[in-house]
Amino acid sequence: MIVESTRAAANHLFRPEFRAVLWKSIGLTVLLLIGLWFGLRELFEALAWPFFDQMLPELPSWAGWLGFIAGIFASIGLALGLALLIAPVTAIVAGLFLDDVAEVVEKEDYPLDPRGRPLPAVRSLILSVKFLGVVILGNIAALLMLLIPGVNIIAFFVVNGYLLGREFFEFAAMRFRPETEAKALRSKHATTVFLAGLVIAGFMAIPILNLLTPLFAAAMMVHLHKAVAQSEPPATVIR
Repeated sequence: MIVESTRAAANHLFRPEFRAVLWKSIGLTVLLLIGLWFGLRELFEALAWPFFDQMLPELPSWAGWLGFIAGIFASIGLALGLALLIAPVTAIVAGLFLDDVAEVVEKEDYPLDPRGRPLPAVRSLILSVKFLGVVILGNIAALLMLLIPGVNIIAFFVVNGYLLGREFFEFAAMRFRPETEAKALRSKHATTVFLAGLVIAGFMAIPILNLLTPLFAAAMMVHLHKAVAQSEPPATVIR
């Protein structure tokens, strides 16, 4: 199921039917990442540079090259911070475009099946904010574990694999069933959903391509939910 869902999601990314959602998603993701990068830079300059000035008030003029080196390390640190922020940004963008992606996938690949229903706007916003908070907290935990040799990379994939798999699957499932049933279905197939989440985390770790993570993850979980639902009793009708 996971391999087939991954293949189907990858095939969707550059289809003409996906093009409008693709450009909107990429544009919003890039804008958010640029905004976050500038925010991180301003935060660094506001907090770090005054600290260095206090620690080294009598620094001789010939040691100005230390500022250059510090700037290089700061740039690397900002790049790493930006990489860790891709998951929260994905959470925001996914909440806005999940239904658009799902409708395209359902129309193209499951034309004879009943269509899912978009979540009510308020409920979708609440779930997106909740998803964003959970992903941020999870990635803070992963960031702390980055300091532990041998655990750092594993922590990144495990945390994001679990969180992204869980939330994207539940989003896809809630188009067809109540929230409680969606959560129960995810719990029943927790291993499958987690492994699918690891695929999403791996996709997210690929530079440039990771800008497409919201679309890829949403399409993949629509396919996975369809595959899982075939072995389950009919969902309760959403009214």
